[in-house]
Amino acid sequence: MRVNNILGILFSNSYDEALPEITNMRTMGSVPFAGRYRMIDFPLSGMVNCGITKVGVITKSNYRSLMDHLAQGRPWDLARKHEGMVLLPPFSSGGVAGNQTRMEGLCGALEFLKNSREEFVVMSDCHVVGNLDYRALLEAHAASGADITLAAKRGTAPKLDCMRLKTDDAMRVREIAMSHDAAANCLYSLNTFVLRKALLERLLQDAMNLGRGDFERDLLQANVQSLRIHAVEIPDFVRLIDSLQGYYDASMALLEAENRHALFDARRPILTKVQDDMPTIYGLRSRVKNCLVTDGCQLEGEAEHCILSRGVRIEAGAVVRSCILMQGTYVGAGVRLENVITDKAVTVKPGKTLVSAENYPIYLGKKIVV
Repeated sequence: MRVNNILGILFSNSYDEALPEITNMRTMGSVPFAGRYRMIDFPLSGMVNCGITKVGVITKSNYRSLMDHLAQGRPWDLARKHEGMVLLPPFSSGGVAGNQTRMEGLCGALEFLKNSREEFVVMSDCHVVGNLDYRALLEAHAASGADITLAAKRGTAPKLDCMRLKTDDAMRVREIAMSHDAAANCLYSLNTFVLRKALLERLLQDAMNLGRGDFERDLLQANVQSLRIHAVEIPDFVRLIDSLQGYYDASMALLEAENRHALFDARRPILTKVQDDMPTIYGLRSRVKNCLVTDGCQLEGEAEHCILSRGVRIEAGAVVRSCILMQGTYVGAGVRLENVITDKAVTVKPGKTLVSAENYPIYLGKKIVV
């Protein structure tokens, strides 16, 4: 399968409702992760690493931050005269009002799909933290002769309305169940699909004609017997963000070297917007242990088991443990923080104490002063 014959589609607002605290002012795709990245960087980099040169990004709302991050796609080599990156904002067509679901987003982008010359489509959501080998997924699709191939993970399913799969020995999907409940040791979909563009257009047109509106239920679950749907099990580090706790756990998991090496595989680099800054400054009495630290920080106090984004400042005498501090967070002298997530430009004044349980992290919204 030629990669220049494949169109990438990303859903930037997928599962915004799973992380309302952080997506209140941004899309899921533009949620900061691991200090220097955004959630969209992971599926977008995966597509680019396998050679895809045309990617459409379907948006719904709150996408100003996303536009600023993506710009014209230059960090991913998608700033091109032809093909490259295309932002697809909400568009009403054929009775569909806005992009409230995956189906509506695709129907709104139907004209873009029809005008694209590529034969195949790869689609992904942006709540997936992982370094998927899209080339292997495409090769499996070609080898199996499937109508639709999807990436799947075996383990405890997230608390999302996602597909739980039952397959035969050849990994053909025989049953699809939809559930919000967490389930242990099951095979669940990562909402990453490969199929022919012509098939996608036909399925969308049929759904619009019949007034159907759910991609998973009306196109996949309803056609599981008539379409050859195959699953490819992903063995590497993958997390689906299903809540604030899920975001915190996925972030903290990167402090383990094994997970970090699996996600940031040098063979498939995770690309992001470049923001040059000065090196991090460590004070003479600072103490930093087991942390992911981005450039531009000023650390005078103590930080342990933390993720520190650009421009974080921790004053002398402050103690920060098991926290995620986003860009521009200021922690004053004598502060104690434990199991806290701060959004951008949060200020914690000197002498304050914020401590929570590991399974119930505190979240401080953007520009809040404590």
